[in-house]
Amino acid sequence: MALKTLSTFLSPLTLPHSSIFNPRIPNSSYTKPTIILCRLPQSQQTHNNKTPLAAENQLPEPRPATVGTGAAAPTPGDRFLEHHRSVEVAKLIVKENKKNKKKKEKPLKVSTAVACCYGCGAPLQTSEKDAPGYVDSETYALKKKHHQLRSVLCGRCKLLSHGHMITAVGGNGGYSGGKQFVMAEQLREKLAHLRYEKALIVKLVDIVDFNGSFLARVRDLVGANPIILVVTKVDLLPKGTDFNCVGDWVVEATTKKNLNVLSVHLTSSKSLVGITGVASEIQKEKKGRDVYILGSANVGKSAFITALLKLMAQKDPVAAAAQRYKPIQSAVPGTTLGPIQINAFLGGGKLYDTPGVHLHHRQAAVVHSEDLPALAPQSRLRGQPFPVPSENVAASKYRSSDLNGCSLFWGGLVRIDVLKVLPETRLTFYGPKSLKIYMVPTDKADEFYQKEVGVLLTPPTGKEKADDWQGLETVRQLQIKFENVERPACDVAISGLGWISVEPMNRLVKGSESNSEQAAGELHLAVHVPKPVEIFVRPPMPVGKSGAQWYQYRELTEKEDEVRPKWYF
Repeated sequence: MALKTLSTFLSPLTLPHSSIFNPRIPNSSYTKPTIILCRLPQSQQTHNNKTPLAAENQLPEPRPATVGTGAAAPTPGDRFLEHHRSVEVAKLIVKENKKNKKKKEKPLKVSTAVACCYGCGAPLQTSEKDAPGYVDSETYALKKKHHQLRSVLCGRCKLLSHGHMITAVGGNGGYSGGKQFVMAEQLREKLAHLRYEKALIVKLVDIVDFNGSFLARVRDLVGANPIILVVTKVDLLPKGTDFNCVGDWVVEATTKKNLNVLSVHLTSSKSLVGITGVASEIQKEKKGRDVYILGSANVGKSAFITALLKLMAQKDPVAAAAQRYKPIQSAVPGTTLGPIQINAFLGGGKLYDTPGVHLHHRQAAVVHSEDLPALAPQSRLRGQPFPVPSENVAASKYRSSDLNGCSLFWGGLVRIDVLKVLPETRLTFYGPKSLKIYMVPTDKADEFYQKEVGVLLTPPTGKEKADDWQGLETVRQLQIKFENVERPACDVAISGLGWISVEPMNRLVKGSESNSEQAAGELHLAVHVPKPVEIFVRPPMPVGKSGAQWYQYRELTEKEDEVRPKWYF
């Protein structure tokens, strides 16, 4: 029987995606050519002898490198190894795709290489004179030549420092926006990178507008970063307020938000009360991270930074040098238009003043820019009670002048219809003194508002602004339940303005016996505000001398006491 020598090359096992190199996958071993001797059947020998030329010219059919028969067939171990490598390559490809996707979705941190105004954070420019960040070309060229662009104050900030009210955020201050305006969404985007950074957040809340300025969705901005909660403007609270009660009230309200709050601080940037405690807490928790001052528009971030640098400068020469170029302060929401980097720490890490988060549900979003100062209290609050108590009037006569069937106007921004209350019920208004309160019968309230808005009822100020005023379009019906006539039933907080304390029975009325036996009941009110403004019904804030008398501390379990943030004053 004739033998025929066949020369077959066995190639290495072929992997899918073999062009992808990865050091984790072992290289395939190369198999040298092997000579295989095969015995052919008699019929095939005869056929080959008859057509030798045809057999010589005919090329063998190609076979897959991993497929063969006989000695060329892959062993079970080869098949297992090939499958294992294929799975590993697939896993690596999926992992790389996920990494690339995450890199694309992560917002880039705002670059500090661009020269910005140190007062508002707007990028410096020389083309649009009315836009934020404008500097004349000669000054810009001179400062750039001497590498002093970081010490430049733009034209808008110079006007703001002299008391001019120049809004720059579209949709706030009565303007719809334009080419010189920055939209509130753009300012919010500048804070998006905080979710992906390891930073310490100092979150500011205005005590006068606690609910309206709290930023309930702050976790969307800062992620899981720790928060130091700073309550500002506590010096505006009524005289005789017990801050132990207020501190406990703030912590109770904060705990319900489920935020990663390290501590709560009651402060005043004007009198520097509580600022030392915040500075100590920042140094303790900073741990080399950058510190971001965050809060809603016009909550007092720039004023807080000024007070913080003033105290830190006593021990830190770096903070003392940073005082020279500090952010500008004004009553205009949106004064800060970009992150402002401040070199305030000796041991690493930067301090950033951030643009205020503009909230559409605050009164500042609907009034004209010229009326904005009227919304900011300038001195200590004094509650304005209605009905107004009088020592010269007998108690029986005082009780007869109840609020049922009356409407109260708080400037031109709020109207309260008293539908059903006790004869001794009292409403006390806490807010700016510039907003006067007027009481008229409810059946004449519409006519009174149309006639006096822009005149007696301000803001809006002036008939021209009143003609463009949309009016009090939102009406909310409130059914307020009370269980104890010895304490206020609740506060009705108006976002961006202040709050109204609702007392079922006036404690100042002596000899009141008509409803002294009534321990519980319900009060009905209707509150009118401009369309986007929000109304909050909350537990009453214990302010004034009487607040400490009726406020009750909640008993805490051991677990609650451990988790609950501590407050400092």
